[in-house]
Amino acid sequence: MLSVQSLTKSYGKKEILKNLSFNVHSGEIVGLVGENGAGKSTLLHILATLKKTTNGEIFLNGHAYSSSNSNIRKQIGFVPQDIALWEDLTVEENMIFFEKLSWITKDKQQLQQLCLDMNLEKWKETVNTLSGGMKRKLNLAISLIHDPQVLLLDEPTAGIDLKSRKEIAAYLKNLAEEHHKIIIYTSHDVDEISSLCDRVLCIGDDLFYKEILEAAGKHVVTF
Repeated sequence: MLSVQSLTKSYGKKEILKNLSFNVHSGEIVGLVGENGAGKSTLLHILATLKKTTNGEIFLNGHAYSSSNSNIRKQIGFVPQDIALWEDLTVEENMIFFEKLSWITKDKQQLQQLCLDMNLEKWKETVNTLSGGMKRKLNLAISLIHDPQVLLLDEPTAGIDLKSRKEIAAYLKNLAEEHHKIIIYTSHDVDEISSLCDRVLCIGDDLFYKEILEAAGKHVVTF
């Protein structure tokens, strides 16, 4: 379980996140919504151990981030909003490169299977020839090389076609249901959040997302 307790994040006198408390259990996909600037990406960066809290604590399976940071980092996969790939390398070469940076060893067949599982079959093509959807799938595959328990996704389907969105959603549902991953997912697409996520966290004062998602039958917690 991922447990966030009284989390606050400030930059100088500006408070970005205030007193957030929530839990996410294994096998859950939790949506994270809010207007631009509400702090969604900041929260994901904190959960990914890339930024520190101002106050509060986070626990993963009972282990505090503040005392087990390096071990917790090994259990987290983070997909940023911006695609981070080597454009002039092939899909295969990208996977091999990032595998060498991982603390888990996977052979070429295992790496290729990660891609095939989400219908990314272009193994020998260079990244700069891929569609936006294929690049998003590769970004996701790279984040899973080390088999993380927690997967943090910052608008992972932004700007891609509907077919790729549905394939990524189906893959994520399988990860949660069959492999018991903890998944936190941000998107501005209300329909996507509604169909994919078990629960929703809404950050900020704008209640637009809350009202629409609750009307769709989703349980929404606001901060």
